[in-house]
Amino acid sequence: MELSLGEMLMIALAIVVLFGPDKLPQIARDLGQGVRKMRGAMEDVKTEILKETDNPVAEIKREIDKVKKAAQDYNPMADLAKDNYTLPAQPKVNLADDDSHDGPVSR
Repeated sequence: MELSLGEMLMIALAIVVLFGPDKLPQIARDLGQGVRKMRGAMEDVKTEILKETDNPVAEIKREIDKVKKAAQDYNPMADLAKDNYTLPAQPKVNLADDDSHDGPVSR
């Protein structure tokens, strides 16, 4: 919304006619205080919105860290050791003696 110089002069003239020249400084002070309060309120709202939007992100980061820690702590072999489970011994096969082994195949 742009006001031309003529429109601003008409508004100023209307204010002087309605309120009188002696009330003009008080009106300007009150208007300035109102603008400052409005800016402060907008900053408060902005800060509150940023806090609320930051909360889910921080919560997601904490959950990701928990999953990472759980993945690092997970050791399936430790669970097997607790149960006194041992893997069956695999017999060693000499591939040179095994006639069914074809060796590496390149394609």
